[in-house]
Amino acid sequence: MFRKIIGGACVVAAVLAGATNTARAEADVLWYGQAAFKITAASGTVVLIDPFISKNPKTPDALKDITKIGKVDMILLTHGHGDHVGDTVAIAKQTGAKVLINADMGRTFATLGWLDMKQMIRFNKSGPVKVGDVTVTMTHAEHSSEVSHKDESGKETMHPGGEPAGYIIKLADGQTFYHAGDTGVFTDMAFIASYYNPDVAMLPIGGHFTMDPAHAAYAVKHLLKTKTVVPMHYGTFPPLKGTPEEFKSALGDFDTNVVVMQPGESRKF
Repeated sequence: MFRKIIGGACVVAAVLAGATNTARAEADVLWYGQAAFKITAASGTVVLIDPFISKNPKTPDALKDITKIGKVDMILLTHGHGDHVGDTVAIAKQTGAKVLINADMGRTFATLGWLDMKQMIRFNKSGPVKVGDVTVTMTHAEHSSEVSHKDESGKETMHPGGEPAGYIIKLADGQTFYHAGDTGVFTDMAFIASYYNPDVAMLPIGGHFTMDPAHAAYAVKHLLKTKTVVPMHYGTFPPLKGTPEEFKSALGDFDTNVVVMQPGESRKF
């Protein structure tokens, strides 16, 4: 089989959106680095995922000023680690965005005084929620989760982060993204493929804390079988050694589009 590898600045929209789905409008996807993405649907709805931006070493300086982020309708958090929670609280307060979060971590955010319960949508896996014209379903992820808090004296305490998660994001026109969050391989990825049939999968490949390139390639070839994959969560910190080149090599001749983005880059899907 022939595997299409997509890189550089030019992207053929028909390849990414699927040549058989010509009625589907394009969504704009911006990658800040690590697991932070902004999806702007054709309808104008803006979804922000794991917004580790202002202190992200891979985010270009021009994008680090979160006061200029513009409209945000919802923020999705996959788990409680700092490189995923990032600027969630500040952006939520600035924009009024709803924060979609696992129920336990949402309780922690409220207890710490970070966000009011009314601004959060606390939910759990397999229970879809809708914000505007976008439907979001929380999925399983194999990882850990805790929330770090520093008081005024600088003392750090750890608090419950609930269970880690991924997200299925279904836009109004039916286009579906799977953001896996931080995860290892798990066999229910086959269920995600069968039930949600995502058009685009955003998968960690860095290793150490998540799937490495070989494990991510196995997940794509044997479980997800997604036609378009965007590698993420690599190269941000020294332990995250996996590379897109290793991921492509591990895929072999499997027929999928690997879209390698650069931090700060936007693509149409």
